[in-house]
Amino acid sequence: MALAPRGRFNPRFNRQPEPEHRINERIRALQIRLVGDNVTVGIYSTQEALKIAQEQELDLVEISPTADPPVCKIIDYKKFLYEKKKKEKEMKANSKQSEIKEIRFTPSTDDHDFNFKAKHAEGFLKDGNKVKAYVQFKGRAIMFQDRGQLLLLKFAERLAEVGTLESMPKLEGKRMFAIFTPKTGKKK
Repeated sequence: MALAPRGRFNPRFNRQPEPEHRINERIRALQIRLVGDNVTVGIYSTQEALKIAQEQELDLVEISPTADPPVCKIIDYKKFLYEKKKKEKEMKANSKQSEIKEIRFTPSTDDHDFNFKAKHAEGFLKDGNKVKAYVQFKGRAIMFQDRGQLLLLKFAERLAEVGTLESMPKLEGKRMFAIFTPKTGKKK
């Protein structure tokens, strides 16, 4: 018994992905709602709409296949794809992802280190990033959870002007953490 060849020779792997929009003859609906420039908006048969598109030397593109009847537009398909990609790229550039910056303490962090780390956290919050401050307990230091909690609450007081505490300090494993978000309107 001969087995089908594996990998790139197998025809199931050579399938082209179905295009995002159906165009011209690939539109399956019998009647469509036609929209576009230089076109009378209304319900047309697919063949009639195709003729109108060919007369204008443009493509008939199915914009909303789930509508009843499906909505199609007469446009230049390549130009449509180009503008769509351009919009997506612009949207991606405009939506700046806020990062979570981490600041690590120990139960025995002294005042100078605390002030230094608090100053950095203020800078992160002013830049619009979230800050995750955590106290790392090592060995038997886990017995001093109250010190860690007091340290994080003191940190929250220090950052009250530029950020807000999302939730009270929580213990997770050997770490106690608190997350701070920037106050609105404080972004530079």
